[in-house]
Amino acid sequence: MPAAYALAHLHGRSPHPDVIEYLERIQATLDPFHGRFRIHGGELEVVEGEWPGSVVLIEFPGGMADARQWYASPAYQDILPLRTDHIEGVAVLVEGVDPGYDPLKRAEKLRSADPGGYAR
Repeated sequence: MPAAYALAHLHGRSPHPDVIEYLERIQATLDPFHGRFRIHGGELEVVEGEWPGSVVLIEFPGGMADARQWYASPAYQDILPLRTDHIEGVAVLVEGVDPGYDPLKRAEKLRSADPGGYAR
């Protein structure tokens, strides 16, 4: 089963006391679901397009069920407004790929699904 991720693109950050409290409390909401930060606002270099703001990536090794349960948990929902009231952004839950993922196989599957549309 592939891991899942909570990915947030945040902008308009504010050093509001509620945001500090959110940061102090979030790990406790992640622990029951084995969630761990992989990216948390580190150095960002835009190489294509525009990307105002920062990135947060949290991994859930147990997959999408754990990510969904964490987000919907009363513990997380209780602290969520501490962030959303002061920081704009978009957050998504996304399933990762299995170990050994091969993009060539994905291309072959797409090409076989619509041979005329993807023909060389």
